[in-house]
Amino acid sequence: MRASPTLPPLHALRAFEAVGRLMSFRRAGEELLITQSAVSHHIRQLEDTLGMRLFERRARSIALTPAGERYLDVVARAFAVLADGTAELTALRTRRTLRLSLLPSFAANWLVPRLGRFREAHPEVDVELDPTLRLVDLAAGEADLAIRYGDGRWPGVRAELLMAERLTPVLSPDLARAHLVQDPADVLALPLLLTKRPYDWDIWAAEVGLDLSAARSIQLTDYNIVLQAAIDGEGVALGRTALIEDRLRAGLLVAPCPRVVTSPLAGHWLLSPERRRPSPAVQAFALWIRQEAKTVIRSDPIGSDGSVRPAEQDTAGYARRLG
Repeated sequence: MRASPTLPPLHALRAFEAVGRLMSFRRAGEELLITQSAVSHHIRQLEDTLGMRLFERRARSIALTPAGERYLDVVARAFAVLADGTAELTALRTRRTLRLSLLPSFAANWLVPRLGRFREAHPEVDVELDPTLRLVDLAAGEADLAIRYGDGRWPGVRAELLMAERLTPVLSPDLARAHLVQDPADVLALPLLLTKRPYDWDIWAAEVGLDLSAARSIQLTDYNIVLQAAIDGEGVALGRTALIEDRLRAGLLVAPCPRVVTSPLAGHWLLSPERRRPSPAVQAFALWIRQEAKTVIRSDPIGSDGSVRPAEQDTAGYARRLG
């Protein structure tokens, strides 16, 4: 390669930066894995190229000349720019993508507000969210991980309980003022807002001893739509407190009924392929979301005034109960 007429040899610049930073020919040679005499040769070559002295040689030490001080600042910044650019390029090469399938309601109401913390902890991992009601085929590689709501019984996957939901009826403040709901049976006077598979209503009703067979209902598709219908005063929704805390705090929904039901049969589960070894990105995300779920501290969160009170939630106990 033809040398630049204005740029000194790179090895000479590297030696100069090391000597100027360490103020020692010997230590610069040790860092660069070359001899002290080779370092001296590179410095003389650089000084000859520039036509000026960069160091003052003394009996037992060296010092930068004024020109050397100015030039060291330039060379050090140039090497820093090269190091940063190289690191950025290497990071692009080593970036990993994680494909996560999850329910739209869990994505919007729980995960997305927290996802920035994962990006800060793992900037090398790009998370691609696939909000869908369909249970993707993890074994076929349609996603790396999935998060689903239910009882944890899905074929062909490993299911790990992240957190069991706390269930209680919720409705708009206006509807609550117009129709008093204090006991579980009071919900029967209002339309029940149901998702496509309203098994959590069945879990709540069985726990409180209520027969919902004669209740009026409005069938909706996604839990996000159920929540919006409840906010609009269309009926009573079953509140999944992990997903609605912000709406309760904002006063968009109230939870006047004191009966709160917790069950691992209505939980948020992390699903992974049975036979595929997890990638580093999958391992990092799984560890992170487990920790996030543990920090969701809620014990008796719904008060008679619809407030949310934080307290500890034990998901490990439910996981042990499921074996």
